[in-house]
Amino acid sequence: MSQNATPATGRYQGLILSMSLFMVLIFVLLVFTFYASNVLERNSTLANATHWVANDTQSLIKDIFDMQLSYGEDITSPHMKTVLTRLDATSKSIDTTLTAIENAGIYHDLHGDTHQLSKVTDESAIAQLKVAREQWNALKPRVDAYLAVASDIAADSSTPLRLAGEQAKISSLAMNDALHNLTSDVTSIAETQARNIRIIQLIGVGAILAYFAVFILIVLRRLRESDAKTEAARQETAEIMQTVNTGLFLLDRDLNIGQQHSKVLSDIIGTNRLGGENLTTVLRNRISDKDLDTTQKFIDQLYNPRVKEKLVDSLNPLNKVMIQRESEDGTSENRYLDFKFSRVYEGKDIARILVNVNDISDAVRLEQRLEQERAQNDMQVEMLTTILNVNPTVVSEFIDNTHKHIEKMNNTLKNPGSSQFELQNKTKSLYREMHSLKGEASALKLHSFTKIASEAENKLHALQNQATLSGNDFLPLTVHLDELLNLSNTIAGLGERINAAARNLMSHGCQEVSARVQEDYLRSEMTQVAKEEAVDAKEELGEYLEQFAQDIAERQGKLVQLDTQGLEGQHIPARLKTVTKELCVQLLRNAIVHGIGSPTARVQNGKNEMGTVKVMAQSYAGDNKSDFIFSMEDDGRGIDYEAIRQRIIAKGTYTEDEVYAFEKSRLLNTLFSSGFSTKDQTDEDAGRGVGLDIVKDRVKEFGGKINVQSEDGQFCRFVIKLPM
Repeated sequence: MSQNATPATGRYQGLILSMSLFMVLIFVLLVFTFYASNVLERNSTLANATHWVANDTQSLIKDIFDMQLSYGEDITSPHMKTVLTRLDATSKSIDTTLTAIENAGIYHDLHGDTHQLSKVTDESAIAQLKVAREQWNALKPRVDAYLAVASDIAADSSTPLRLAGEQAKISSLAMNDALHNLTSDVTSIAETQARNIRIIQLIGVGAILAYFAVFILIVLRRLRESDAKTEAARQETAEIMQTVNTGLFLLDRDLNIGQQHSKVLSDIIGTNRLGGENLTTVLRNRISDKDLDTTQKFIDQLYNPRVKEKLVDSLNPLNKVMIQRESEDGTSENRYLDFKFSRVYEGKDIARILVNVNDISDAVRLEQRLEQERAQNDMQVEMLTTILNVNPTVVSEFIDNTHKHIEKMNNTLKNPGSSQFELQNKTKSLYREMHSLKGEASALKLHSFTKIASEAENKLHALQNQATLSGNDFLPLTVHLDELLNLSNTIAGLGERINAAARNLMSHGCQEVSARVQEDYLRSEMTQVAKEEAVDAKEELGEYLEQFAQDIAERQGKLVQLDTQGLEGQHIPARLKTVTKELCVQLLRNAIVHGIGSPTARVQNGKNEMGTVKVMAQSYAGDNKSDFIFSMEDDGRGIDYEAIRQRIIAKGTYTEDEVYAFEKSRLLNTLFSSGFSTKDQTDEDAGRGVGLDIVKDRVKEFGGKINVQSEDGQFCRFVIKLPM
């Protein structure tokens, strides 16, 4: 502030001094005028007083002569009383007024107003006043002597009256001349003073007007210079605003945009109405209401001096914000803008906010494109990892199963459905297929598949909770099916390319060795492949489930040991291999998530911290037919019937008394219903209430049966019998 304030003070210092001097001159002139007016008023009053004394003297002499002519008249007559009273009053007035004139005292005029007389300083006036006083001193005793006996009938007043009359004849002329001269002198002095005052006032007013004219000329010249500098600065600012390639403007506390802004800002925002407009008005319908509200609160914090600017900047809601604007052809387009806010200070106060806006649409789209390519590369690396580390047979089965699931879902989507019941069943069927597909993808660590399938499950879950359904509600799912199909085709393509490259490499290598070496090499390779295929045929499903179990246990924070028996490939009928694998996936996930407890909980319940899940399969012949039987058993908590009851009560379909009247068989049937889960939160492994629904559906599809055995806190066993 000090750096900015000093030049500003120096710039206006001359103007301030000139104005101050101008005001001082006016003040001095006003003071002098007030003083002169007061002097003139006193001199005028003095002249009036001397004139009044002269008139009183004439009146007094007249009354004395009147009393001489009326001598002998009844003293009590009205005429005599009036004259005597007036004579006494006139005598006192002359004496009082003369004393006030001599001593610059108080004078009372005819109206009873009091005035302070000025002191007589002129020598001629003093001499005339002295003469008047001497004559009055000679006349006054005679008048007082007569007045003392004039009202007494018994007294002789003729002598005092005669003496007063004789003295009046002597003093009247001298006294009148002195008072006349005194009045003339006082009047002359007053006129001279008035003339001098007018001259001084004219000189003062002229000087002030001259000074004011000079002052105006200087101010106008400085204003022109200032206007020229301001215009030059404005022109420079305008040139900068015309050429700068970023959007610049100032924002006040009420979010009003300043009148000056860069030209490119209109192109960036998409409107020419910016100067003086409110920022919220400009951005409304271009960004979301939530972002708009956050922006208002953000700018309020920018104006809060107690909040650090860097801290607030990290909360900027308009960083890489997408706005909608109309293009030149009238169509709507999305652009990405980056707003930067900086405080503008006046001293220690925050005066404005400088806003810098950049159109970063190209950079954001490039970043998005790079992110997509990066995601595509990560996905391909993930798929390559799966292809290289998983048995080719498992990968091939996954691709086949994916196509089957997608085909089933496509067929389900093609079925229009006319009633809400049919549409709800349609939702459940799609849910089962998608969840099953997600389980197989999760087992192979194909997170791209899992992510897409989870997004589709979210949409299906929303449809399940929707009051009414229509065919159009299922259209968004087709996008996810296309994405899943493309991913499976990508895996298949990568596998074929790897196999082709391996065959080419082998063929090229075989041409460079001798026939004998080539024969030995091929024989050893064939032997090794045969051994690997034999091992794979025996352990492919067991190893697949083992890896899947460990992945789930790691995500759930649990320890699990998987024990498999009878899952060798040759023991599972060909028509049941796919469904057996699918059922094992769903039941294994259910056992680890819901059955096996955390290591801490298991130790508290007196168990080994590592849970055990047993999978056993066998063929069974009886009743003139053959069945394939497999079971999934865990040593966990068993089925929590109380949790099932509480879930049913929470849904509100049945009362608490009705639910507690349910038998365990009915509670188990509820556990297998679509959308029912005892897990509070949804994650990659559970919470959708679809796993056991898939198991029930698949067993029913293949004409099998399910048997559930459970003991609270000890174990839970699912036994499935499928006809071979």
